[in-house]
Amino acid sequence: MTPNILWICTDQQRYDTIHALGNEYIHTPNIDRLVQEGVAFTHAFCQSPICTPSRASFLTGMYPGSVHGCMNGNERWAEGAPLVTKLLADAGVDCGLAGKLHLAGAQGRVEPRPRDDGYRVFHWSHGSSTEWEPGQHAWGDWLRSQGHEQREFLEDPGSFPPELHQTTWCADRAIDHIESASKPWLMSVNIFDPHVPFNPPSPYMQRYDPAALPGPLFRDSDLQAQTALAGVDFQSLVRRPEEFNARHIKAAYYAMIELIDDNVGRVLDALERTGQRENTLIIFTSDHGEMLGDHGLVAKGCRFYEGLVRVPLIFSWPGHIQSGLVSDALVELLDIAPTLLEIHGLPAPARMQGRSLLPILRAEADPTQHRDFVRCEFYSAVNSIERDQFSCSWATMLRDRRYKLVVYHGYEPGELFDLEQDPGEFNNLWDDVNYRDLRHELMKRSFDALALAVDVGTPQVARY
Repeated sequence: MTPNILWICTDQQRYDTIHALGNEYIHTPNIDRLVQEGVAFTHAFCQSPICTPSRASFLTGMYPGSVHGCMNGNERWAEGAPLVTKLLADAGVDCGLAGKLHLAGAQGRVEPRPRDDGYRVFHWSHGSSTEWEPGQHAWGDWLRSQGHEQREFLEDPGSFPPELHQTTWCADRAIDHIESASKPWLMSVNIFDPHVPFNPPSPYMQRYDPAALPGPLFRDSDLQAQTALAGVDFQSLVRRPEEFNARHIKAAYYAMIELIDDNVGRVLDALERTGQRENTLIIFTSDHGEMLGDHGLVAKGCRFYEGLVRVPLIFSWPGHIQSGLVSDALVELLDIAPTLLEIHGLPAPARMQGRSLLPILRAEADPTQHRDFVRCEFYSAVNSIERDQFSCSWATMLRDRRYKLVVYHGYEPGELFDLEQDPGEFNNLWDDVNYRDLRHELMKRSFDALALAVDVGTPQVARY
């Protein structure tokens, strides 16, 4: 059976934000249902801790550096590999999108679309701005049709009605696609939340008491550790959590996720109402995480802490894949694309670097083992139009079951964490003489992986 695909991708959502997967402070009953009716990967990692490179990776099944999709503010998509939506569309799948695409710079301008992204329906919506002209921004146009402007949301987001929110609008467009479908379909629901700024509607914010939430992962030693990395690009400077009211930020962040969850429920209701739930594979994930005060940082950039590079990844298709399986296998987001192709009986392109997760989903493989390690890249990734604020950092991460190695290329400090003994990533072993051999071994493995990730292109037959 060839399924429909509902692909929900939030923006900047950490792995540890789902009630059913251990967060007792957040309310996510609809995402919890996906966990209970599907397979949840607790150790899924993005391939870059910033939007565009990550999206370039999971939409192509290749590492960002292999498809020239490294920068958050690139002029346009480099067409380095076909998007999985294009491959599916060529096979007859009706593809639609609501929300972000972000394969090219979209700050203050309309993002140029790829030459052929496979989307027949394309409701593009990036972040809120007063600069969008009519016809440029689908959510903004819809707001005008309802008698509102994005300016109202920017000026007073707390009192902005949840039913007019971009998150709700994305769900509305998904429901439209579901209700009008006449053949197998894919719908990308690319919600902008819980991206900064942390500005949920007041009814949702009121559900969370900041004082009742745990504080971020922070020790006084973080001040020194982050100061040592001050020359490495990041979107915030290190501060003590109380200096930026970290618990309030966490409450707002959780509130935004609860709004997402409510709209996941609305879309699930539409699938059931139209009799399509049993033939729809649902994927729930995010492009990268959020520091949320951990180690004194907020937002994202050239760091590789778990809260930033580890994200939710849930597959749900009752009756066709396993239900209630929580897998701690190491997986990468670029594994999504070959999984979708295999489900549709399509071959993955030879250049595709992802590995299908379908054997785990169908109980045909060990659910605890997929990759020996995961990788993450940051190659001068911060938005180019803000370039004068940043130093063009380059870094790579390799993480196996126990250890995480981070190399800041061209920069003296690095990081080595023993995640078994130090899950909070406080004790940097980079300069510890007792770990010198291990560091050397991991650096060689990382260098090998980096070399093997180079895309050598399509093989050509020499003609003489």
